[in-house]
Amino acid sequence: MNEDLRNIVLGVLATGVSGSLGWLTRTHLWRRRLRRKQAFFGLPSHSECLLVVNREAGNDGAVHRFDVSALLELAALIKDCGAHAQIVQHDLAQLGFGDRTEFCVGGPGSNRRMAAHLSSLLPGLAMSTEREPVAERGAIRVGEDRYLMDPGLSEYVLLARITAGEGGRPVFLFCGQRAITNQAATRYLARHHERLARTHRGGSFVLLLKVVNSRAYGPDVVELVADVTRQALAPSPATPPAAAATSPR
Repeated sequence: MNEDLRNIVLGVLATGVSGSLGWLTRTHLWRRRLRRKQAFFGLPSHSECLLVVNREAGNDGAVHRFDVSALLELAALIKDCGAHAQIVQHDLAQLGFGDRTEFCVGGPGSNRRMAAHLSSLLPGLAMSTEREPVAERGAIRVGEDRYLMDPGLSEYVLLARITAGEGGRPVFLFCGQRAITNQAATRYLARHHERLARTHRGGSFVLLLKVVNSRAYGPDVVELVADVTRQALAPSPATPPAAAATSPR
């Protein structure tokens, strides 16, 4: 074998080895990233999860188009994890939590299960379900603070990941003042789940998000107002402390 042919063969071999190592490295990084994503969402390959859907206000059985878009974005995340989703209407989801990951969409006025989750999992939060007065419609209370919406200009949504129940699988809540804010929260989660996983180390969190000028920008412009996890998990101010239930001797 002359010198030129040997150099060609060595070059081909080096290229093949380099390409194989590059492919193996990319595959390893992709699998590690997938495992982290599956761990954050509680969605191992071939697992089952719940998509709990609400109803459009004043229209029984119908789902608002923005909530449908939110469900589609969540379905894409679930598919990326190699899991499967079961869609359940809010008033038929008579199931516990923790055994399967759950994604619950809609405010307590249109989603009974969301109302139950706020009461039992996040006692420090509340959202008004009254239609009147208009200024108070959908108001979110976080501790002593209240957040009112200006429809189409300034609206709020709660994005939460709560680990509870015996199985330890998370419950994700998208509780917005309007349907478009629910979609904004699902989009925010899809874009920032890696950062959220690092920041909160796979634990529970509750974020208050502000959707800016949805009339012009739709669900795309979202600002983080505050991490309200501590306030949300605290007992409701209306609930008397346990010590108060004990009669003095």
